[in-house]
Amino acid sequence: MTTIENATDQAPVPAPAQRISLPDLAPEYYRAMRAVDRHSRTGVDPVLAELVKVHASMINGCAFCIDMHATDAAKHGEQDHRLLSLPAWRETPWFTARERAALALTESITLLTQGHVPDAVYQEAAAQFEEAELAQLIALIATINAWNRIGVASRLSPAAK
Repeated sequence: MTTIENATDQAPVPAPAQRISLPDLAPEYYRAMRAVDRHSRTGVDPVLAELVKVHASMINGCAFCIDMHATDAAKHGEQDHRLLSLPAWRETPWFTARERAALALTESITLLTQGHVPDAVYQEAAAQFEEAELAQLIALIATINAWNRIGVASRLSPAAK
């Protein structure tokens, strides 16, 4: 069983039990999702891709994906203070115009029920990315949102560290 350290008393707290395993019970779908995931990253800068994945995962509350993609981002050289600042990216000076456009698009696509994707957000992303890059970015955002929904519904937990 995976445990989580409780910061207030340092006693291990059991992570919620996983509900279901899609790799075991829906293997064809899971293989297809892995293929979609591979293709969704094509041509997207790896650091930007991980920023987008962490940001969407934070919005969706997917602890498994937050942990995985923050770890992957660090492997690509991403700095901790930028990852920790993602919920407040608009208030920080350390994201480029391109990253800001991608993060805003990530929020709009992830939070569709809160106004869809406003024209201004889309136009800013279109100004920062070539059309093929923008298409890949949208594919990447859609894919991480699908993974987040799988992780949250399945109740996946990151491994204890």
